[in-house]
Amino acid sequence: MPTDRRMAARLVAIVCAAQVFVQLGAGYWPVLLPELMGRWSLSNSEAGWITSAFYATYMISVPLLVTLTDRIDAKRVYLFGVGCTAVAHVAFGAWADGFWSALLLRGLAGIGWAGTYMTGLKLLADQVDAKMMSRAVTGHAASIGISGAASYVLGELLAQAFGWRLAFASAGLTAAIAWLTVALAVPGRPPPAKSAQPGKLFDFRPVLRNRSAFAYSLAYCVHTLEMNALRGWGVAFLTWVAAGSGLASGLLSPAVVIAVLGLLGTLTSVAGNEASIRFGRRRLVQVAMALSIVVGAMIGFAGAGSYWIAVGLIVLYGMIIWLDSSSLTAGAAGSADPARRGATLAVHSMLGYAGGFVGPLAIGWTLDLSGGMSPIGWGLSFLVIAALMALALIAFSLLRPRELEGDRTG
Repeated sequence: MPTDRRMAARLVAIVCAAQVFVQLGAGYWPVLLPELMGRWSLSNSEAGWITSAFYATYMISVPLLVTLTDRIDAKRVYLFGVGCTAVAHVAFGAWADGFWSALLLRGLAGIGWAGTYMTGLKLLADQVDAKMMSRAVTGHAASIGISGAASYVLGELLAQAFGWRLAFASAGLTAAIAWLTVALAVPGRPPPAKSAQPGKLFDFRPVLRNRSAFAYSLAYCVHTLEMNALRGWGVAFLTWVAAGSGLASGLLSPAVVIAVLGLLGTLTSVAGNEASIRFGRRRLVQVAMALSIVVGAMIGFAGAGSYWIAVGLIVLYGMIIWLDSSSLTAGAAGSADPARRGATLAVHSMLGYAGGFVGPLAIGWTLDLSGGMSPIGWGLSFLVIAALMALALIAFSLLRPRELEGDRTG
């Protein structure tokens, strides 16, 4: 009905706008990483641990928080997540002063995102019809991608103008705006009917036995490992190359490069999913993984001597990484048992952020083990990520996940 359609569109717009405000602080830590490493005398491994703490707590929290939305109103879980995000950013700006405080507060931010990202989608799925939901998913992904990309530039500008502490405090303020928006403008819904088998809520064994869904989720794990290694260390790598090349920051500063990459990545992800439908999902994923192995293996060695070569390789690498992002998530969701789709998405997201935890840490460890930031250090760091992707490609090919309905299979 027209009225219902207008109400559904309004709900989608509200939730997507809220996600923009929550995600605006996402890039502040990685873009300020070079400054804070020097200020706090952090080793590369310690910086990697702080970056990975976000993904570790997300990985632990997301199965609980997302699965709980099958029993309680997703709005309540969402508000809990956004509240954690706001507190984490404000507290980081006020009290972070070294490794342990930064580690704990980035971990709190990870819990916040676990209660925000997938629960935002679940909140929409509970209140709009299937036709509107297809558009809602696209808008939800685009709003997060665009605001996440913009956060790199915004974080750099705010830190330069007001200092890094006020930059983080502002991220807490925007998250608080998101909390108030959803609390006041999104209607609640009655608790879902209780399951006849309450003890089965957190039984993920049937999800893991779904070979096709698991194959897509396993590939997503290493995909996210690669993506977050790049997002977590991309600014630091380009800053190091620029300093070694004697190039001052200009129009294409490292933060701007990663921001532009985020925007291009969002578009590439959408295009990649359309290519999956036209050419075959399994084929698209395998091609994207193979290309990322090739570029990843050379990026640290080839990009170390020239800022502009490094920029070109970083952008190319990022677009290849993003190419199969939507395809993998759609593959897992489409392969899931409809009765267990929520649990499947929880496992998919948990595995993805497990990879997100390992990626930044692998870069930090490799840099320290190879003697610090140097051409050989960066080369070996990205080569380690490429080797992990090669293992994932082998596993994905052996599992042979199925195509989805509507995908070209020939």
